[in-house]
Amino acid sequence: MSVLSYRTAGESHGQKLIALIEGMPRGFRLDENGINRELRRRQGGYGRGGRMAIEKDVVNILSGVRQGRTIGAPIAIEITNKDWRIDQAPEVTRPRPGHADLAGSLKWLTTDCRETLERASARETAARVAAGALTRGLLAEFGMSVVGFVRRIYDVEAVIDPEWSPTQIAELRDTNEAYCPDTSVADRMIETIRMAKKDKDTLGGVVEVQIHGLPPGLGSCMRWQDKLDGRLMQAIGSIQAFKGVEIGMGFEVGRRRGSEVHDEIGFDPSQHASATLGFTRSRNNAGGLEGGMTNGQPIIVRGAMKPIATLMKGMDSVNLVTRSPERSDYERSDVCSVPAASVVAENVAAFEVARAFLEKFAGDTMLEITSAYDHFLHRARSLGDTDQLPGNTDEA
Repeated sequence: MSVLSYRTAGESHGQKLIALIEGMPRGFRLDENGINRELRRRQGGYGRGGRMAIEKDVVNILSGVRQGRTIGAPIAIEITNKDWRIDQAPEVTRPRPGHADLAGSLKWLTTDCRETLERASARETAARVAAGALTRGLLAEFGMSVVGFVRRIYDVEAVIDPEWSPTQIAELRDTNEAYCPDTSVADRMIETIRMAKKDKDTLGGVVEVQIHGLPPGLGSCMRWQDKLDGRLMQAIGSIQAFKGVEIGMGFEVGRRRGSEVHDEIGFDPSQHASATLGFTRSRNNAGGLEGGMTNGQPIIVRGAMKPIATLMKGMDSVNLVTRSPERSDYERSDVCSVPAASVVAENVAAFEVARAFLEKFAGDTMLEITSAYDHFLHRARSLGDTDQLPGNTDEA
C-alpha cells in the first residue's frame, strides 16, 4: 500500500501531457468517460482562446488498469497535444509581466523565456484534471460529491443558495458558458468578458468548490503537513494564475467577532445515519474543516484567479538580449479562463480529499477500504453508548 499521489509531465506545445497516479487501490472501476467529460469542460467556458479549438483532449490509459479496473499499480495517463510545435516555436525574449517568463529566465540563466513558459503554461492543468477526475469516482462510491463553479468574474458576483444540492448547482452551472449556477448574472459575466476582449484586455475572478457527504476525521491535527485545509489551499493555490485561497468564511473572519464566526454544535438523532453522524451546525462558516480535519459539514473552498497575464495590446517590458525597453511578447491566449479554472479547482480538490480518505481508510483493495470505512462509521455512531466506556474505545 502506498500513499495516493500524482505527478505531471509535459509542455504546452510538446507531444503529450502525462499524469502518473500512484496509490490507487486494486478493484476500483475507472470511469474513463467521466475523466474525458471533465477534460471537455476544462476546454470550454466563455473567454477561451483559439488553442482550445485545436485540441480535443481525451485520455489514453497506458498502465495500471485491466478490463476497466485498477490493479494496484501506478496508473499512467497521456493526453496528446495536437498543437505540437515546441521545437519550431520562436524564442521569447521580451518577458510578459505577470507570467513566469522573467523569473524563469533568471533562474535557468537564459534570455529565451520559451522553455519556462512551455512548462509554466496552464495547459499543464489538463493532466491535473485527469488525475483528479479519476479519483472522483472513488469519492462517489462512498457517497461524496464534488462540484465547482464560478462565483465571480471581475465585478459581477453570483449569489448561491446554501440549500442547493451539488446536483442542483451542477445542473444550473451547466446551462451557461460562464459556468455559474446563478443564472441571473451569467449573461452579465459573459458580456463583461466580451467587453474586455474588445479592449484587448483580460479578466480574473473567483471560483468555488463544494464537497458534500464527507465523513468527519479526514486530515489530522497531529502534524501540520497533514492538515487538510492546508493541503487544499496548496492544491488550489498552485493552479496557474491563482493568487488567493479561502475556506468557509475565509478572510471575512478577520472582520468579525468570535460569536459571529464559530459554528455552534447540536445533535439531531434523525441524522445519526448521515455523514454528520447526527452532529449538526446552524451554519458552516468553518467551511467543513476544523483543526485541519473534516467535521462532517460540506467543504467550501474558494480561489481567486488574477487576469490572464498575456494581453493582446502588450505591456511595458525589457528585451533580455538588448536590455532595452520594449512591449512584451504576445503568445496566443485566453481573455478569461475563470470558468475553465473552476473545473481545474474542483478536480485538484477532489484528489486531495481522496488522498486524505485513503490515508484514514487505508487498504490495498477496495474491499479492505470499504470494510474500514464501514467499521469506522459503526464505531463513531456508537460513541457515548454504554459499551463505549473509557478503556473500551480502542477495542476491535
